[in-house]
Amino acid sequence: MSFKFPLLLVIVGIFTIPLAVNEVFGHGLGGDVAPPIDFGGMSVTVSTILDPSDITVGEIDEANIGIRFYDTITDETLQKVTYRVEVWRADELLARNLFYDVDGLLNLRVEPVLNCAAPRLVDCAKYFGSEHSSAPGALYVEGEGSPKIQGAIFDKGGLYNIRVDIEGATSPRTIVSQVLSYDTYVSVAQEQNYFIQTAQAQQIPVVVKTYYDDVDNFNYKTSDNSISFDMPFNWDPTYVDLVQVVHEEIRVPKSFEPYSEGKQFKGYVNGVEVDNRVLLLDPYSYEDTNIVHFLVTGNELNRINNVLGPSNYESGIMKFNLVPQSEVSKNSFEFSLDSQQAATVNVSWDNQYGAGDQIPFEIAFFDGNKNLIKDVRYGFSITDQSGNEIFSDFGTDPQNPGIAASEGIDIQRIVIPSQDLYTFSLAVFGTTITYDQTYSGIGSSAFEVGVGGAPPKSTPPSQIVTKVQIPDWVRNNAGWWAEGNIADSDFASGIEFMIKEGIIQVPPTESEGTGESVIPDWVRNNAAWWADGLISDDDFAGGLQFLIANGIIAV
Repeated sequence: MSFKFPLLLVIVGIFTIPLAVNEVFGHGLGGDVAPPIDFGGMSVTVSTILDPSDITVGEIDEANIGIRFYDTITDETLQKVTYRVEVWRADELLARNLFYDVDGLLNLRVEPVLNCAAPRLVDCAKYFGSEHSSAPGALYVEGEGSPKIQGAIFDKGGLYNIRVDIEGATSPRTIVSQVLSYDTYVSVAQEQNYFIQTAQAQQIPVVVKTYYDDVDNFNYKTSDNSISFDMPFNWDPTYVDLVQVVHEEIRVPKSFEPYSEGKQFKGYVNGVEVDNRVLLLDPYSYEDTNIVHFLVTGNELNRINNVLGPSNYESGIMKFNLVPQSEVSKNSFEFSLDSQQAATVNVSWDNQYGAGDQIPFEIAFFDGNKNLIKDVRYGFSITDQSGNEIFSDFGTDPQNPGIAASEGIDIQRIVIPSQDLYTFSLAVFGTTITYDQTYSGIGSSAFEVGVGGAPPKSTPPSQIVTKVQIPDWVRNNAGWWAEGNIADSDFASGIEFMIKEGIIQVPPTESEGTGESVIPDWVRNNAAWWADGLISDDDFAGGLQFLIANGIIAV
């Protein structure tokens, strides 16, 4: 018996940290990773993470910028690092200073200063900490504390460039032969409040939450109940190629009928209709308010540029237009993940779509309190009753696996070939750029697709494997293996036994490799949870079946 592990999931698994991401401008949430640089035979990079991750101006008195310098190949954090940190907004320097950290994980406390009156905003910055004896000029705080910056930082919404130079590493007296420079970008939101006047003389409050720049020219049109506004933007193709996403959020009361729960929307940017994955409707976060997200990706920005041509490059403006449509009726199913914390996945689609159509499946992720889980990285597959895969997507970046659902909601358009019963299987790899494991897990459900315009017959959700009984010796092996007390081959024998005895059913696969079993470390987490009774036999067996059926483990 042998196992193979495609690069997509060997690098990440469900329980590891990503290596690096492509160079981008801003995520709309508080984290970024710079492209790696060769240094002393290592491939090293810098990550920056905000805490809280989603900062809104005026709602915080203090935030933390976490900066990590590490080897992307081994995921090892370099120690005794001298950082030069600069914070910029809209090409204006806000802060610049040297900092030193023993373990390579630098935490900078930031206290926003409002209404800085200095001609140069950087002159408002003040720095707190003690100079480290081995790194002259670099601030350091011994013990549990952190150096601090007070300044005109996070006092306005928009895109912030956190520029990091590594001037020394590994030893406090080691100066790198050439300064290693990294640019990371994070977005801070600000809310702008408006009122719309309806034809019935009602005043409806609307909030625009912008993560990119100030918005202007807010307008409501009574003829189609549309909302529009503008925002400065550089459409030059060389800049657009570096933009990952532009994120704007519109909040409207559900009591306002054109924007009530269940309504669908069309969105336009500079007059071009955007793909339906750009517009995400969140009716879950607030009982009385619908949130409509414009998440305009770099690919969509390039498409808009291609549609409009060179005349758009110099416009300097991004015009948003949101137009409500009629209410729709949806089919849906829900299932649980075998994660550390209670988590569920809801999948729904407009019932006007059916077999043969490109169905827009909306996938939403919830914690145990039914709050959306933000910044999810996931993959999924759909199989028919014979176990044949008709669709799968685990992302395209081997260093950052999974599909990103930054707001906890995603839309996937999939053609289902015929009216039938199918199985939807999904794995959450982690959340945020660090692939936090709190909600990582695997789950599945059966669902039925009917004729477009009519709901399918009711089909209760089901796991791939139900009511299995696994011998105690397999559980013992799993626990010992999770603790590192027995070899991979011993644990593999338990999996092989369950396959031979029909406890789990898997399609035939082609064996590859040397015959030695090498199982990714992240599988140990599932084995440990099962051995400790934290997940059921059904969940463990179903998870193994999913891993094998989708090529994560091949037998």
